[in-house]
Amino acid sequence: MQFKDYYKVMGVERDATQEEIKRAYRKLARKYHPDVSKASDAEERFKEVGEAYAVLKDPEKRTAYDQLGANWKSGQDFRPPPNWDQGFEFHGHESAGGGAEDFSDFFETLFGRGDFRGGFTRADHGAFTARGEDTFAKIVVDLQDSYLGATRSVTLKHTEIGNDGRPTVRNRTLSVKIPKGVRPGQHIRLAKQGSAGAGGGASGDLFLEIAFRPHSKFLVEGKDVYLNLRVAPWEAELGASVKTATPTGDVDLTIPPHSKAGRKLRLKGRGLPGKEPGDFYAVLQIALPRAETDEQKAAYREFASTFDFDPRRNGEG
Repeated sequence: MQFKDYYKVMGVERDATQEEIKRAYRKLARKYHPDVSKASDAEERFKEVGEAYAVLKDPEKRTAYDQLGANWKSGQDFRPPPNWDQGFEFHGHESAGGGAEDFSDFFETLFGRGDFRGGFTRADHGAFTARGEDTFAKIVVDLQDSYLGATRSVTLKHTEIGNDGRPTVRNRTLSVKIPKGVRPGQHIRLAKQGSAGAGGGASGDLFLEIAFRPHSKFLVEGKDVYLNLRVAPWEAELGASVKTATPTGDVDLTIPPHSKAGRKLRLKGRGLPGKEPGDFYAVLQIALPRAETDEQKAAYREFASTFDFDPRRNGEG
């Protein structure tokens, strides 16, 4: 995926005000509108300008986009850093010059397709009220929070336009209950914590997308949890009982004889909790001891002479 420099697309500096961005968009939209322009790439450029404007006109998206830094160049291979948008509070996006389906993979990787749940209703006296927009943010929690449940203080970054026409960040802190068994990608809904409604309309909701903080030992895939378990060659071949870490404490795990590297040993129901809990897998990694002393080197030579074994011979292992 290629990085898109939205400031370059719009022809503005990174410190441009919102008014300067708006003027640039109007000029470029007229220039490349497919009904007006005769250029062969007019439609493509029109969509590109619309996408750039959808980001730079939105204080939240612009502030988050700016967090990626100014060192990326257009066309450069790009992968967003893990949880790059943690704590940014977004509203659903609206398109400029096209629908969400017109936006690039780069845009969708950063911001998704957007989601509108707000709506207009008519009050009894004939005036319109509007439910506030739902807002969305990603928060990062520990694996243990899913196993045990927790209450966490979460600070979200809400973006507003300052007096200089540039977006500024305001923080708000909420107490959030992390339910037991929550999984990455799931959402916690906080009712009426989104944008305020208009004309007496109800506030929108806040949806918090869950991500897990990387763990030094465990890897989560869906509802299952994995551990790379290092074992000695003799433990793998002869079998053994080894003390093994799990998110809920150490267990004595039986290594069957003749186990190979990569073998998965399952502890049923020891993954993420829930009505149908996940499983825990210990993935065997065979660790070879170093021969540092003459005695240890001699032991390796004796080992080599004892076995008629060539690891490069077909069928060995």
